[in-house]
Amino acid sequence: MSPLEQTAHTAIELLKKYQVSDYEISLGSSSGVSTVVRLGEVETLQYHLDKSFDVNVFFGKKKGHASSVDISKASLEKTIESACLIAKYTQEDTFNGLAPKELMAFDRPNLDMYHPWDLDAQRSIKLAKICEETALAQDEIGNSEGAEVSSFQGQGLYANSNDLIAMQNSTSHSLNCSLIAKRGDDMQTAYEYTTALDATDLETPQQVGEKVAKLAQQKLGARSIESQKCPVIFTPRLSGGLFSSLLGALSGSSQYKKSTFLLNSIDKIILPEDISLFENPFAKKTLGAKSMDRDGVLKREQYFVEHGRVKSFIMGQYSANQLGLKTTANAGGVNNVIIKENFDGGLDEMIKAMDKGLVVTELMGQGVNGTTGDYSRGALGFWVENGEIQYPVSGLTIAGNLKAMLLGIVHVGNDVDYRSNIKVGSVLINQMTIAGE
Repeated sequence: MSPLEQTAHTAIELLKKYQVSDYEISLGSSSGVSTVVRLGEVETLQYHLDKSFDVNVFFGKKKGHASSVDISKASLEKTIESACLIAKYTQEDTFNGLAPKELMAFDRPNLDMYHPWDLDAQRSIKLAKICEETALAQDEIGNSEGAEVSSFQGQGLYANSNDLIAMQNSTSHSLNCSLIAKRGDDMQTAYEYTTALDATDLETPQQVGEKVAKLAQQKLGARSIESQKCPVIFTPRLSGGLFSSLLGALSGSSQYKKSTFLLNSIDKIILPEDISLFENPFAKKTLGAKSMDRDGVLKREQYFVEHGRVKSFIMGQYSANQLGLKTTANAGGVNNVIIKENFDGGLDEMIKAMDKGLVVTELMGQGVNGTTGDYSRGALGFWVENGEIQYPVSGLTIAGNLKAMLLGIVHVGNDVDYRSNIKVGSVLINQMTIAGE
């Protein structure tokens, strides 16, 4: 039995004293190293060792929650006692309660998520330095905001009064670099990263350094354009955000709170009919994959949108109770959502197909209203004419309404960004309003 499992059994024994009607506990233990190098010097070198304990207790329909970063027996008991005290002074909520026992993740697939990296301090410093040196060696790169290497491994345990005790191990490794390109008085920043569950799947420091330098160089000489309406391409790094807004609008909580532009949208067309949103949580060795949700419910493969039509809201047990529906095993969010391409090509081919319009490579601000669907954000990228990039642009605002934007998707490319929980390529929208000069 692992130390985390022993701690869980201790907590479960302590819970019996308080005669709770139901409980759920989460335990976490993680360790890691992160190193930041800037201009060849080590700025920070950190070792991380974190533990956590969360408990929800139920007395009928009354619920109490407490958490701690100390998992000693004395701290467990104090945390449980605090949760019980909170529950007794909390109003009843008829929608509280665990998911049904038959939905629990007693039989979970192995998703191959655990790949520790034996990364010591010297190795992490060397990798960060190589990345930054490669970037600084490129033309017109004037300064660096640093390169960072990090590696984390952890164990998570979830248990509840449905007799479920479930362990999940995972790792996460990354390398990133941020720098500044300069041409005369014009300075532009850029950021690039690689991340993976297995360090052998990371891009090399040289690749990251070359990519971030190229991104910064391409932004030099940016100008504005006239205000107009035109087609817009979102690059894969950004296009996931569009579908993240869609998924948020379909969440159970936004539905029962009636705070969504897709209210009561089951069986309604919200996307072109050749576009679907499919959750594939059991994909092995994949960022975003997961075998169970935060309620302990076994995940499943499912469509949220199929052939443009809404098939399901996105719910954990609480929001499902609110809506009188069955949980979709999405307490805590979605896991590895795939938007399959409907276009034979990536960004370059899509630029040719668009002929004239805007390629957006960066967005600024949080101008997305989930209730109305209104969308307005600062943007920069490239202006396209005759199917070719003409020059970089900045100082723009792009605006529209998500309902029209989603229905106006013409192409989804095959240049998928696998670093995201939402796997999607470049996206071409038929028209948005551009505010420039």
